[in-house]
Amino acid sequence: MNIGIVTVNGRDYHPNRRLLEASAARGHRVSLVHPYRSWPAVVDGRIRFAGRPVDVDLLLPRQGAEIGESSLSLLEQAVQAGVAVVNGPAAVRLAASKYRTCRTLAEAQIPVPDTVLVNSPDAATGAAAAVGGFPAVVKPVSGRQGEGVFLAGDAGSCRRYLEAVRDLKPGVVLQRFIAPAGRKDLRIFVLGEETAAAAVMRPQNGDFRANFHLTGRAEAAMVEEKIGQLAVSAVRALGLQIAGVDMVIDDRGRPWVMEVNYSPGFEGLEAATGLDIAGAMVDYLERFRDGHPGR
Repeated sequence: MNIGIVTVNGRDYHPNRRLLEASAARGHRVSLVHPYRSWPAVVDGRIRFAGRPVDVDLLLPRQGAEIGESSLSLLEQAVQAGVAVVNGPAAVRLAASKYRTCRTLAEAQIPVPDTVLVNSPDAATGAAAAVGGFPAVVKPVSGRQGEGVFLAGDAGSCRRYLEAVRDLKPGVVLQRFIAPAGRKDLRIFVLGEETAAAAVMRPQNGDFRANFHLTGRAEAAMVEEKIGQLAVSAVRALGLQIAGVDMVIDDRGRPWVMEVNYSPGFEGLEAATGLDIAGAMVDYLERFRDGHPGR
């Protein structure tokens, strides 16, 4: 099988390197498809790719939340060409937006924190009231690794954050704050209908964010069946096949799905659990490709 990974990063980037190793061990070839060097095109009335060719059996999008419309068109065209795509463009479009993710999960009756999408500094006070008041979490609608996430303590700091955002047209998310005291932060890695691995993420002292890229702190975790099923249900609701689900268990034992990442990093999970996450991913891609109708 020839696997294409849609990525702007090189072969030494941890997920790419591990996927290359796991694929080679199973006799597969891997091409890194740079989304700014391979372009969907219509030439002489025929749909094709310009620039670097996209000649693969299966495409794995891993561009992250910053994926734009042109890259989504690349995925859509791959689907039209009969290429198996994991995860598909419609699901990626949903997952790339924190608000659309939250809305879709709520529609599926999956518990999410109260969330408001705002596009003006004037919205600071009213939006915060809708999510329980201050402090409130403010974050970009599309972001990665906890970047740009801010805890606004009052309307003034929230307004200043919004005023500093260069382009408010995509929107900014305000979310109910779940205090770190007594809560548990989980990252659950889902492959299809199964949870492949889970870890407890611990924030640093004085910070409310629990993200391995920020803290380097993760411990292997066993999750209850109902928590694992909730993670699988969240991934299914978005139409994804491979995803990382960030979940918080609050001080009353209530689970909340915070985010679902369609291109999750797994360095922390592999380090914490000792599991071969990359190998499990490639095994899943084999099964997905075997069942793909275009085969």
